[in-house]
Amino acid sequence: MDISATQAIPWRGLPLAALRALWAGPTWRSLMHLVTGAAVGSLGGIAILTLVAVGLAGLVTVVLPFAAGVGILVLSAGLTVVQRSRHAAFLNAAWPEGLYAQPVTFAPRALLATVRNPKTWRHFAYHCTAGVYGFVAAFLALTAWAAGAAMITAPLLAIGSGVGLRHWIMGVVGIGVLLAAPWVTRGLAALDALMARQLLGTSRAEALELRVTDLAASRNSTVDAADAERRRIERDLHDGAQQRLTSLAMNLGIARATLPDLPEAGTRALEQAHEEAKQVLTELRDLVRGLHPAVLEDRGLDAALSAVAARSPVPVRLRVDMDRRAARDVEAVAYFVVSEALTNAARHSGAQTAAVDVTCRGDRLHLRITDDGRGGADPHGGTGLRGLADRVRSVDGDFHLTSPLGGPTTIEAELPCAS
Repeated sequence: MDISATQAIPWRGLPLAALRALWAGPTWRSLMHLVTGAAVGSLGGIAILTLVAVGLAGLVTVVLPFAAGVGILVLSAGLTVVQRSRHAAFLNAAWPEGLYAQPVTFAPRALLATVRNPKTWRHFAYHCTAGVYGFVAAFLALTAWAAGAAMITAPLLAIGSGVGLRHWIMGVVGIGVLLAAPWVTRGLAALDALMARQLLGTSRAEALELRVTDLAASRNSTVDAADAERRRIERDLHDGAQQRLTSLAMNLGIARATLPDLPEAGTRALEQAHEEAKQVLTELRDLVRGLHPAVLEDRGLDAALSAVAARSPVPVRLRVDMDRRAARDVEAVAYFVVSEALTNAARHSGAQTAAVDVTCRGDRLHLRITDDGRGGADPHGGTGLRGLADRVRSVDGDFHLTSPLGGPTTIEAELPCAS
């Protein structure tokens, strides 16, 4: 294949592309963007300069500079809305925060925070720049269109009196200017869009902050949905299957007591069925408590942990010092941390005693679970410690494990305590 021919292929479409650009949608949207930008930028720039002049003229007072400053903030916020809307309408610009600026609040602290926010000054810088650039860009674009259209008619105007060479040259130049006008228009609009993205958009740090906020909200909704689903399953099991199993166990116990004359095989089968029904009922009660204990919902963390300590095979010293209840999801996480830690102490550490301290101070809920077992607890050893850490992190808490060989093992967790 001839390389020169291959390189020449893209150039063949340039004349047609240049002609299409004259009536292409992006060209005329860019032109409308520049024209509206000249109007909005000029009016906004005049208004800002007026407010600045009023503020400077009233420096001897306090009211006028303050009023002018607040007026500039309000005007800048309004211009941000208009400019973002204009860029979205004509240039299909996408704004991470939507088309609307944050409203200006007139409380002193809110005004001070607005003034200190770098975003406020970036927006103000764009509006000041747009007051000049908008007018200049629209003038250049309209001049290119008008000059090209006027020059291209030069040979026609000279027909009748004889067309000179300079008229033909002017006509040819006019064609070139007219063909270049769409690209000049688009280029000026693209430059305006670039400035808007840098000054009216969000910085990388702000975009990351917004992303983190969205992810936190999504995580919270997921945690809330999972917690609600656990409570629903607990209610269904408690009101349905657990009640039926209780009734079945009672009926089997009554049958054992009232049917003493059954054959030996029947008696053994009845006894086995009764014992298995009681075992299943016990396992179901443990499962229900593991999903979401009713006592935690009704009476709070103190009562729920007291029940856990009472059921623990290892003697537990429990101290709960809370002046208020924490959020429902936080209480659930605290309950499961203590319950799983005591289960691990009974099953894996060989502990003789354990201690649980729960305190709520300020906005933090502190958990400390200690046992005198053999230590060496490993989060990767399949004892559920990694799951505990994940539960704690799901509510923005901190999880720490200390378990040297020979013991003792200490689990500490800090959770948000806001109710």
